[in-house]
Amino acid sequence: MANRLENETSPYLLQHKDNPVDWFPWGDEAFETAKRLDKPVLLSVGYSACHWCHVMAHESFEDPTTAQQMNQGFVNIKVDREERPDVDNIYMQAVQALTGRGGWPMTVFLLPDGVPFYGGTYFPPADYGGMPAFSRVLTAVGDAYKTRRDELQSTGKQLTEHIAGMTRLQPGDQLLSATILDQAAESILAEHDPESGGFGPAPKFPQPMTLDFLMRYHQRSKRDSVLEAVETTLHGMAFGGMYDHLGGGFHRYSTDAMWLVPHFEKMLYDNAQLARVYLDAFKLTDNPFYLQVAGETLDYVLRDMTGPEGGFYSSQDADSEGEEGKFYMWTPNEFRELLGEDAEIIGRYYRLSEDEHLDDPHILHVEVSVTDFAEEHGLDPDDFGLKLRTARDKLLAARTARVHPGRDDKAVTSWNALMLRALAEAALTLDNEHYRRAAVRNADFLLDNLRQPQGVGGGESEAGTSIFRSNRLLRSWKDGSARNKGYLEDYALLIDGLIAVYEATFEPRYLSEAIGLADAMIDLFWDESAQAFFDTGRDHEALITRPRHLFDNAMPSGTSVATGVLLRLALLTGNTDYERRATAGLRALAPMLSQSGTSFGHLLCALDFYVSRPQELAVVWPAPSSAHPEDSSLSAHPEVHPEPGRRALEGRGHDLAKSLIDAVRAVYAPRLLLVGAPEGSGADLTPLLADRPTRDGQPTAYLCERFVCQAPTSDPGELAKQLEAANS
Repeated sequence: MANRLENETSPYLLQHKDNPVDWFPWGDEAFETAKRLDKPVLLSVGYSACHWCHVMAHESFEDPTTAQQMNQGFVNIKVDREERPDVDNIYMQAVQALTGRGGWPMTVFLLPDGVPFYGGTYFPPADYGGMPAFSRVLTAVGDAYKTRRDELQSTGKQLTEHIAGMTRLQPGDQLLSATILDQAAESILAEHDPESGGFGPAPKFPQPMTLDFLMRYHQRSKRDSVLEAVETTLHGMAFGGMYDHLGGGFHRYSTDAMWLVPHFEKMLYDNAQLARVYLDAFKLTDNPFYLQVAGETLDYVLRDMTGPEGGFYSSQDADSEGEEGKFYMWTPNEFRELLGEDAEIIGRYYRLSEDEHLDDPHILHVEVSVTDFAEEHGLDPDDFGLKLRTARDKLLAARTARVHPGRDDKAVTSWNALMLRALAEAALTLDNEHYRRAAVRNADFLLDNLRQPQGVGGGESEAGTSIFRSNRLLRSWKDGSARNKGYLEDYALLIDGLIAVYEATFEPRYLSEAIGLADAMIDLFWDESAQAFFDTGRDHEALITRPRHLFDNAMPSGTSVATGVLLRLALLTGNTDYERRATAGLRALAPMLSQSGTSFGHLLCALDFYVSRPQELAVVWPAPSSAHPEDSSLSAHPEVHPEPGRRALEGRGHDLAKSLIDAVRAVYAPRLLLVGAPEGSGADLTPLLADRPTRDGQPTAYLCERFVCQAPTSDPGELAKQLEAANS
């Protein structure tokens, strides 16, 4: 018989709906029941792609004896951390304070008012490796709740004060300068592994935000050692088992220092960020290998992780048929059956053929590039490249017939927004219509489906207005239903993605939506007395503390992204209040930035933007004639989007304007703001388009840097020179 989770939409919660545990979803009913029955709360937090979450579920939550002990002694709550990052963040801080470590599955014991007093991560079914059996933990916690309640309440009070203290920072007055970037870069390079790449010992995580900052810093400092650290890491990840050499995309992390053995789940947020990093690395170095990895990663998401409505799915599991990584591994014998006489050389390339045990599964990985491998083995690189592509097609087709890992098919707003930006930037860089359409489709999906209908559950600001009522984002969507109020990261990352879509299409709607969401974000999440953003809106349910996550981990923090987008919008709109709020956060965190670079990769990129001279490029073209009103944007065949009111994506009649934009595409210019419109329009949205006439009736580009402008030009070659000089 299904439990209370049967009416949820989260794939993770639905995985537990048939457990014998009497699970509650997070909500008032669970805590009211705990108070009424005077029972402690057992809070279990995980996510769909989490391998050890599945292990603990099978060992304990599916076991009738363990479930009976849980039901008798506790009110049990199951939470999907991807739907409720606020709950996860608060109680993860409690577990880390209690044990010195964290992770998932997370198991936390709470008083009936939600205050934590004990917790951990995975607990085995029997005592193992210094970890107590889960049943032993349940018995001890239950006894303590009955006999030592005062002690638990005291512990809970201390933990709550500790968690609240983690969010309190004094407003800062430190001078924001490039010196902070210098110090942060040194702290990052001190952790770099010069042999295999990455930062710190095993397990190794990709850290795309750190790589993003280092590429910017290399452009600023011209230090070869900085770029070397980036490239060593990029090659290590893409050559190793971390990367899916057949289907594209990256696994979650490497269990070893050499990027060989991954933890096999695939997360949307990893692949979105890594696609952007490899795309930027291509623009910085002109190495086509990085472009290949970026393209294969984006293509993987569009092939395997995209829903029919245009949303992107959250993750793929590590396991299939009960074994982690089984879907991705191969035996030499399987290679022989599929590839025939080519199996030996292809297996050698993927490091299979030298093994004596032909039925042992192997993780595909490579040690050198295709060209280097061909030369080492006396092969023509073009011939071997063709042979390899043919073999990959056969292997991928055979793998597709296997039992696939489970997939979490909910769409999370912030994660989708990360992929939205990656696709939009790839569309602009490559002038790729496939990526552009996917980006526009996703932007429209998010704006149409992940926003609360106007007048439903809204709220008013302290001034009595309803700034956010029509811009109240929701967190996640599945099967036509959106739920849970969006968090700071959802707003900030969607704003970020919409700006990128605007730059890729020059459709004013997307910049207008970004500005509207920014105003709603400030209204909901900014605390003027603290001079800071919080992760939950002022209309959010009351928790034991208002969470404020400061560090950039697997994803950038909401504070980091909000800082970055407000700095960019300040220049795009001329609104100095955006900059005031952004710099307040930077000043408060500045002392930590210089010492813990790998914890603030995204925020360091925002600081780099602030202390630099960002470039503002405005492209204008002749206003459309009445005969061809669709020429008002650089997007357009009407048949691309048949829906009423939709502009299309591929315009006509603006070849020279497109040539000007071509000069921008492959330039590594991470501090560039790009705007465009027909002559005489767009100034109501951005002052960067004010007083920007065409020259001699020809499309014209205006490049400026902090109040200093280059001569306007209609010559793509001249614009390329200006951009090169600005980014050298």
